[in-house]
Amino acid sequence: MQSSEEGRVPEPVKPDRFIDSVNCAIEGIIHAARAEKHMRNHFIAAGVVLLAALFLRVTPLEFALLALSILFVLFAELINTAVEAVVDLVSPGYNHLAKIAKDTAAGAVLVAACGAAIMGYLILAKYILPPYGEVLAMFGAPSDIGTMVSILIVIIVVIMLKGLIGKGTPLHGGAPSGHAAVAFSIATAASLNSRDPLISLLSIALALMVSHSRLFMRIHTTGEVVAGSCLGAGLTLIVLFLFKLLG
Repeated sequence: MQSSEEGRVPEPVKPDRFIDSVNCAIEGIIHAARAEKHMRNHFIAAGVVLLAALFLRVTPLEFALLALSILFVLFAELINTAVEAVVDLVSPGYNHLAKIAKDTAAGAVLVAACGAAIMGYLILAKYILPPYGEVLAMFGAPSDIGTMVSILIVIIVVIMLKGLIGKGTPLHGGAPSGHAAVAFSIATAASLNSRDPLISLLSIALALMVSHSRLFMRIHTTGEVVAGSCLGAGLTLIVLFLFKLLG
């Protein structure tokens, strides 16, 4: 009789005190942060945005809108985590309807994140873009020849490095990533030639997407992509700055 009682699993007790309910809620948030990489990324992004808002001295209304956007993204990620847990409990194996439920919940997080990004841009752009435009004007000037020379130099250096390292093929694998190097070279050239902060950010976003695709397709390692990105951006910045000084 005693051994039977020791083997019994204690039944869950629904919290009847407010403090117990709060503890359960915090445990749920901690579980989501521990189990879900995207939840941790959302927390890091939220911290960066809040620090930026503090540093840029946004107005109380702007801070409230940023905070609401951040909380909405975290709320959506918590709901997504709960949906995934329930679906795994009900349907441990593959089920088409279970996949639809998970994909739809993930889509809700994506929609919330896009909304937060738009809100963040509308609020923070007026604080960040003008100084960024001044920095671009310091280093860049319109130069067609300088742009072509810088991209060609990046390609030549990538080929030489791949030949010296002897890993991968010219268009597949090896160090550094040629796609990342050329993508960031073009993004840097577009930024310095246009000296337009929005064009610069969009160009860098495209370069990041190209670089991420090399990781997603498992063609390059993270180190190879980072090396290519730094090489492309660095060489283009140096060449175009020299063209500006000599021109």
